[in-house]
Amino acid sequence: MGQKVNPHGIRLGIVKDWDARWYADKDFAQNLHEDIKIRDYLKKSLQTAGVPRVETERSKNRLKLTIHTAKPGMVIGRGGSGIEQIKEGLKGLTEKRVDINIAEIKQPDLDATLVAENIAAQLERRIAFRRAMKQAVGRTMRLGAKGIKIAVSGRLGGAEIARRESYREGSIPLHT
Repeated sequence: MGQKVNPHGIRLGIVKDWDARWYADKDFAQNLHEDIKIRDYLKKSLQTAGVPRVETERSKNRLKLTIHTAKPGMVIGRGGSGIEQIKEGLKGLTEKRVDINIAEIKQPDLDATLVAENIAAQLERRIAFRRAMKQAVGRTMRLGAKGIKIAVSGRLGGAEIARRESYREGSIPLHT
């Protein structure tokens, strides 16, 4: 059986880019913990906006955040009030000046994180898991994905015994 490698790690620098673009000698651990806290805060506060990725860039006294989202209007808010709320919330996590950029994801059905969150939300609303999975596979393939593999596990449909079901379509690398 082949050895599995982290699919994000194997593509770094080739196809994917780093989420954190900064370097620190002595403050590395502190900056890393700060980044994790910022990402957790944004994940909680922007749960309904669909935020799969947050990029951070640091300079000496500035922190630049790029929030990739499927619904930029929900993040920005009316007249930029949403961004101001985010900045206020981040003041407790960092002393640096925070600049926020919003990047829209043009096709959210091609983003794996957003597809997974969408299926999870449907399962929480008690929609049949097979239907949710088949719809996600269909939407993604229709938009031009090369392949998709979806797996859900647990007490599916309220069954006594937990199980795992998956759907595959198209070509999928063995590493993922």
